[in-house]
Amino acid sequence: VTSEVVDRVYDEYIGKAENRAQVRDGLLDAIGDSLFVLSAIEVARHHRDAGNPVYFYEFQHRPSSATGVVPEFVKADHTDEIAFVFGKPFLAGDV
Repeated sequence: VTSEVVDRVYDEYIGKAENRAQVRDGLLDAIGDSLFVLSAIEVARHHRDAGNPVYFYEFQHRPSSATGVVPEFVKADHTDEIAFVFGKPFLAGDV
């Protein structure tokens, strides 16, 4: 990794941070993008190139069940959308 790449990544995610919370949020965005978004975009491109329609979304709705369980700065965690898409029975073991 070149210093130019490191500088660009830093500038994109942390460079304009004015406090520790913004540094934390920028770092979390960088980690999330590298672990989830980049691979999702790659898979979407493969499906698109195969001639299939592709839809991409980012779920940011904080579920009420997160209150008191996860820190307030967390918008939505991985898989939080499942209850909204399929309903709570899939999470409660009622199926």
